[in-house]
Amino acid sequence: MAANGKAVISTLDTLIQTGKDRENGYRSAAAAVQDASLVALFRSYQGQSSRFAAELEDEVRRLGGVPRQEGHVAAWFQRGWMNLRATSTGDDMGAVIAACESGEDGAKKNYDRALQEFLPADVRAVVQRQATAIHEAHDRVRSLEVVHRAHQAY
Repeated sequence: MAANGKAVISTLDTLIQTGKDRENGYRSAAAAVQDASLVALFRSYQGQSSRFAAELEDEVRRLGGVPRQEGHVAAWFQRGWMNLRATSTGDDMGAVIAACESGEDGAKKNYDRALQEFLPADVRAVVQRQATAIHEAHDRVRSLEVVHRAHQAY
Protein backbone atom coordinates (compact mmCIF):
# COMPACT_ATOMS: atom_id res chain seq x y z
CA MET A 1 0.00 0.00 0.00
CA ALA A 2 1.32 3.42 -0.94
CA ALA A 3 2.28 5.94 1.71
CA ASN A 4 -0.71 8.08 0.68
CA GLY A 5 -3.02 5.11 1.25
CA LYS A 6 -1.57 4.60 4.71
CA ALA A 7 -2.14 8.26 5.55
CA VAL A 8 -5.76 8.08 4.38
CA ILE A 9 -6.35 4.93 6.44
CA SER A 10 -4.73 6.57 9.47
CA THR A 11 -7.05 9.56 9.08
CA LEU A 12 -10.05 7.25 8.79
CA ASP A 13 -8.90 5.25 11.82
CA THR A 14 -8.93 8.46 13.87
CA LEU A 15 -12.49 9.15 12.75
CA ILE A 16 -13.53 5.56 13.46
CA GLN A 17 -12.27 5.88 17.01
CA THR A 18 -13.96 9.27 17.27
CA GLY A 19 -17.22 7.57 16.32
CA LYS A 20 -16.74 4.78 18.83
CA ASP A 21 -15.87 7.24 21.60
CA ARG A 22 -18.88 9.34 20.65
CA GLU A 23 -21.11 6.25 20.66
CA ASN A 24 -19.93 5.30 24.15
CA GLY A 25 -20.30 8.88 25.36
CA TYR A 26 -23.88 9.13 24.17
CA ARG A 27 -24.67 5.71 25.64
CA SER A 28 -23.45 7.04 29.00
CA ALA A 29 -25.34 10.30 28.52
CA ALA A 30 -28.63 8.53 27.74
CA ALA A 31 -28.23 6.43 30.87
CA ALA A 32 -27.46 9.50 32.99
CA VAL A 33 -30.55 11.61 32.27
CA GLN A 34 -34.22 11.19 33.05
CA ASP A 35 -35.70 13.51 30.44
CA ALA A 36 -37.25 11.30 27.74
CA SER A 37 -36.54 13.75 24.91
CA LEU A 38 -32.85 13.92 25.87
CA VAL A 39 -32.65 10.13 26.16
CA ALA A 40 -34.12 9.86 22.65
CA LEU A 41 -31.73 12.48 21.27
CA PHE A 42 -28.68 10.90 22.89
CA ARG A 43 -29.68 7.44 21.67
CA SER A 44 -30.12 8.81 18.14
CA TYR A 45 -26.59 10.26 18.25
CA GLN A 46 -25.33 6.99 19.69
CA GLY A 47 -26.79 5.15 16.69
CA GLN A 48 -25.48 7.77 14.28
CA SER A 49 -22.00 7.34 15.73
CA SER A 50 -22.15 3.57 15.35
CA ARG A 51 -23.27 3.87 11.72
CA PHE A 52 -20.56 6.42 10.95
CA ALA A 53 -17.81 4.23 12.45
CA ALA A 54 -19.05 1.16 10.56
CA GLU A 55 -19.18 3.13 7.30
CA LEU A 56 -15.61 4.34 7.79
CA GLU A 57 -14.45 0.82 8.68
CA ASP A 58 -15.89 -0.31 5.33
CA GLU A 59 -13.92 2.46 3.60
CA VAL A 60 -10.69 1.32 5.29
CA ARG A 61 -11.31 -2.25 4.14
CA ARG A 62 -12.13 -1.05 0.62
CA LEU A 63 -8.77 0.75 0.60
CA GLY A 64 -7.05 -2.51 1.53
CA GLY A 65 -6.51 -1.78 5.21
CA VAL A 66 -7.66 -3.26 8.48
CA PRO A 67 -9.51 -0.87 10.78
CA ARG A 68 -7.61 -0.22 13.98
CA GLN A 69 -9.41 -1.65 17.00
CA GLU A 70 -7.61 0.38 19.65
CA GLY A 71 -7.88 4.12 19.68
CA HIS A 72 -5.28 6.79 19.21
CA VAL A 73 -7.48 9.84 19.59
CA ALA A 74 -6.05 12.73 21.56
CA ALA A 75 -6.48 12.57 25.32
CA TRP A 76 -8.43 15.84 25.42
CA PHE A 77 -11.23 14.25 23.40
CA GLN A 78 -11.29 11.20 25.67
CA ARG A 79 -11.45 13.46 28.72
CA GLY A 80 -14.67 15.06 27.51
CA TRP A 81 -16.47 11.74 27.58
CA MET A 82 -14.66 10.58 30.70
CA ASN A 83 -15.87 13.72 32.48
CA LEU A 84 -19.39 12.70 31.55
CA ARG A 85 -18.97 9.35 33.26
CA ALA A 86 -17.26 10.89 36.27
CA THR A 87 -19.53 13.87 36.87
CA SER A 88 -22.97 12.67 35.93
CA THR A 89 -25.03 11.06 38.60
CA GLY A 90 -28.35 11.36 36.79
CA ASP A 91 -29.17 14.44 38.86
CA ASP A 92 -27.09 16.99 37.00
CA MET A 93 -28.53 17.31 33.52
CA GLY A 94 -26.40 20.39 32.91
CA ALA A 95 -23.18 18.46 33.52
CA VAL A 96 -24.30 15.74 31.12
CA ILE A 97 -25.19 18.24 28.39
CA ALA A 98 -21.90 20.11 28.94
CA ALA A 99 -19.93 16.87 28.67
CA CYS A 100 -21.76 16.01 25.44
CA GLU A 101 -20.99 19.45 24.04
CA SER A 102 -17.33 19.01 24.97
CA GLY A 103 -17.27 15.63 23.26
CA GLU A 104 -18.90 17.13 20.17
CA ASP A 105 -16.21 19.84 20.15
CA GLY A 106 -13.61 17.09 19.92
CA ALA A 107 -15.49 15.20 17.22
CA LYS A 108 -15.93 18.38 15.19
CA LYS A 109 -12.20 19.16 15.45
CA ASN A 110 -11.25 15.64 14.37
CA TYR A 111 -13.51 15.83 11.32
CA ASP A 112 -12.32 19.32 10.43
CA ARG A 113 -8.72 18.14 10.72
CA ALA A 114 -9.48 15.12 8.52
CA LEU A 115 -10.94 17.36 5.85
CA GLN A 116 -7.64 19.27 5.75
CA GLU A 117 -5.86 16.05 4.72
CA PHE A 118 -5.57 14.54 1.28
CA LEU A 119 -8.52 12.20 0.80
CA PRO A 120 -9.63 10.54 -2.44
CA ALA A 121 -12.83 12.15 -3.75
CA ASP A 122 -15.09 9.24 -2.82
CA VAL A 123 -13.69 9.06 0.72
CA ARG A 124 -13.85 12.85 1.07
CA ALA A 125 -17.55 12.75 0.16
CA VAL A 126 -18.24 10.27 2.99
CA VAL A 127 -16.18 12.25 5.50
CA GLN A 128 -17.78 15.55 4.43
CA ARG A 129 -21.30 14.13 4.79
CA GLN A 130 -20.46 12.83 8.26
CA ALA A 131 -18.75 16.10 9.21
CA THR A 132 -21.88 18.02 8.28
CA ALA A 133 -23.96 15.79 10.57
CA ILE A 134 -21.37 16.14 13.36
CA HIS A 135 -21.50 19.94 13.06
CA GLU A 136 -25.31 19.83 13.21
CA ALA A 137 -25.18 17.61 16.31
CA HIS A 138 -22.65 19.92 17.92
CA ASP A 139 -24.84 22.95 17.27
CA ARG A 140 -27.92 21.21 18.65
CA VAL A 141 -26.16 20.06 21.82
CA ARG A 142 -24.58 23.49 22.21
CA SER A 143 -28.02 25.12 22.00
CA LEU A 144 -29.30 22.68 24.64
CA GLU A 145 -26.43 23.73 26.88
CA VAL A 146 -27.18 27.43 26.38
CA VAL A 147 -30.90 26.93 27.06
CA HIS A 148 -30.20 24.83 30.14
CA ARG A 149 -27.82 27.46 31.53
CA ALA A 150 -30.35 30.22 30.88
CA HIS A 151 -33.08 28.18 32.56
CA GLN A 152 -30.85 27.58 35.60
CA ALA A 153 -30.19 31.32 35.89
CA TYR A 154 -33.86 32.00 36.60
